[in-house]
Amino acid sequence: MKKSVFLGAFVTGILLFGSCGGNKQQQYVEEESDSISKQELESRDRTIYGICASGTAMNTLEIITDSGDTLKMSITHAKEKGKVFGGLGVSDRLAVLPDSTGKVALQVINLNSLMGDWVMPDPIDGSAEVGIRIKEGGIAESIDQSVIVYRTWKIVNGDLEILLVREGGGDEQEVNSYEILTLGPDTLAYRTLGRARDETETFEYNRWKEKPKVDLHGLELEDTGDEFNKI
Repeated sequence: MKKSVFLGAFVTGILLFGSCGGNKQQQYVEEESDSISKQELESRDRTIYGICASGTAMNTLEIITDSGDTLKMSITHAKEKGKVFGGLGVSDRLAVLPDSTGKVALQVINLNSLMGDWVMPDPIDGSAEVGIRIKEGGIAESIDQSVIVYRTWKIVNGDLEILLVREGGGDEQEVNSYEILTLGPDTLAYRTLGRARDETETFEYNRWKEKPKVDLHGLELEDTGDEFNKI
């Protein structure tokens, strides 16, 4: 009788031990799953794309999203932090980074203002201009650069992400992220992310403009707009 009772207690103890271990393992798996979900949530691109609508005012942005929703968001915070880039105009295409509530815009980028040809003096000798051409559809191209070939661009959580290939690098693609500093009618500046402060590189561009025509004596020629002399 005593042996039977002892054996029953022993078996019960093993079952309880196994049950406790299973609960701990299940809890560990759930915590790990929650941790992964949080990491994915933090890295997920929260950018909202859409068109600036007529309800936009001094401190309020009305945007019609690509999914057809009409949202109104406060842009007071973004303006105070200097995070409204390129201005706001009705019908302009925007990329907006919202806060967790979706009611406050942390950053607004006017994609119409971002498009175009941007150049700066060649950093090697300054004798020519080099730059980047930002086009619709996420297409990027190099301007007079023999080493770097830009391929694509996109906005990820408020940062400008550019994919490029370096000549002689075996066609290996390189993705760089940049923090936008300024964006105006004729100026664009951004700096590299993910590097030590002393290694940060800032790129300052001007919008490309056609140089005025000059004659052999260096005098600027007047553009009359006429291709032929009319009788």
